Amino acid sequence: MQPDESIFSVNETLKTIKERRSIRFFAKEEISDEQINILLQAANEAPSAHNQQSWRFIVLKGQKKLGLAELVAEGASRFSRPAQALLRMAARSIVSAPVVIAVANSGELIDHGTELFKVEKEMARDFFRTMEIQSSAAAVQNLLLAATSLGLASVWLGIMFLMKDEVLAFLGEPAGEFMAVVPVGHATRESGSGPQKEPFEMKVKYLD
Repeated sequence: MQPDESIFSVNETLKTIKERRSIRFFAKEEISDEQINILLQAANEAPSAHNQQSWRFIVLKGQKKLGLAELVAEGASRFSRPAQALLRMAARSIVSAPVVIAVANSGELIDHGTELFKVEKEMARDFFRTMEIQSSAAAVQNLLLAATSLGLASVWLGIMFLMKDEVLAFLGEPAGEFMAVVPVGHATRESGSGPQKEPFEMKVKYLD
């Protein structure tokens, strides 16, 4: 049975989830340091495996932000034509946003996880690698939802994972298992209704 859709207009958390959109181009209007700090705090409140918070947030503005866009645009030519187009679009998104927030795994849980659990080394890396990825992905989702709640636009540039190691090196971070790049700013126009979602019943299996 479909839930009463009105709940998504009166419950602020559900309303934010419903209204979140991926916005790829931004107005020239700046966002404040206070807003950035709110986004970072929200991301840091995400659940993490054993509360290890094995993530890093890197805030890029100005020339460093433009340098990242240049790295991506130049690197795009190495990939297939569809990937080239998406990477170049990502570079334009980075240029147009007033700020970019990157998220990377620290690797601390992978390095020290065997001290928390007595796990065989053969399986330990994959075990803790997966938990780091899950934790950092939750932090990114918190960031995206917090941006929407503040009236800001954002997008998770998933295509950037094709250049993960190069981007991490550019950010001064060690090679890791996770990297996300999130431009944030003000949308150039209303985002509209967004893509049509399939009914959740098509994605659910109940076991009793």
